[in-house]
Amino acid sequence: MPDYTRKREVGRGERVLPGVWRLRLPLPWPGVPHCNAWAIAAGDGIVMVDTGMHEPGSEGHLDRALAQVNLRVETTKLLVCTHAHADHYGQAATVVDRAGCELWMHPDHEHMRAVATDPDAALMQRLEVARQSGVPEAPLEAYREVSRERGHGVAAYVEPDRALVPGVQVQTDLGAWDVVDTPGHAPSHVCLFQPERRLLLSGDHLLGRVSLYYDYGWSEDPVGEFLGSLQRVEALDVRLCLAGHGRTFSDVQGHIDANRALVRERLANVEEVVTGQALTAFDAVPSVYGQAITPMNANWWLSETLCYLRHLEVTGRTMRIPGAGGGPERWTSA
Repeated sequence: MPDYTRKREVGRGERVLPGVWRLRLPLPWPGVPHCNAWAIAAGDGIVMVDTGMHEPGSEGHLDRALAQVNLRVETTKLLVCTHAHADHYGQAATVVDRAGCELWMHPDHEHMRAVATDPDAALMQRLEVARQSGVPEAPLEAYREVSRERGHGVAAYVEPDRALVPGVQVQTDLGAWDVVDTPGHAPSHVCLFQPERRLLLSGDHLLGRVSLYYDYGWSEDPVGEFLGSLQRVEALDVRLCLAGHGRTFSDVQGHIDANRALVRERLANVEEVVTGQALTAFDAVPSVYGQAITPMNANWWLSETLCYLRHLEVTGRTMRIPGAGGGPERWTSA
């Protein structure tokens, strides 16, 4: 739900390294005021990595950020998206249309295609998952209305021209960037690694602060995938991380360790909550996070909790109990 009391940011551009520019683009979400797109020098143009969210005024914010570093959308020779979430892919169609460039993205992006091509069906699916997780009807109806008013943040669905998978390289003036498969946050998530300079474009896999989120229902075990992705990035020996939100950071190992520690803590909390009793995911959330559910955190924390329950199920530590007579499913210790 938008926070109308908070002053909205505007698009900003800044040089981070020679030939690398950060495009800081505003978002309407409380606690997540902006995201980063990146521009990397490539001959007489740029490679753009991620695009920001599509909403009223978003194209102007992107133009403003680029203009501050003497660049334009039309100089984009290639658009790369680290993953298919609205704040990273939302303006892809706009950039491709204006620049006439290709889009490269991981092929496992059904989670976005479904939302962008049939938003009503995607919303109904999300509501049904919430209903089966024990969310009462009143907040579900409120969420339905807010979601329809807010939109899905994608200008239009655009099919990638090339699958962004390991073995593919993105060529720039800084050298070639290797694709690192990093699912977990989203099935479509990849990072880009420049090995000579030890630079990582991390998308939402690693952020300046530890903030966990997983797409529920689009892959077998998002939490397990995320932990495996941390291991792959750890092996790279990254010197500097260029993240999808927040500032750049160099303590990459510290961020990896902190993410692992928080995942372990959340898994332990979930396992403890369902031990000896059968609870819906919705009922478990306040005990897992130590805070009450609010309209601001419910969607995020419910999705995250469902992914922890699924991981514990896959690893044999929890089991789900189907709802009787169409009622919500419950979880208990195995």
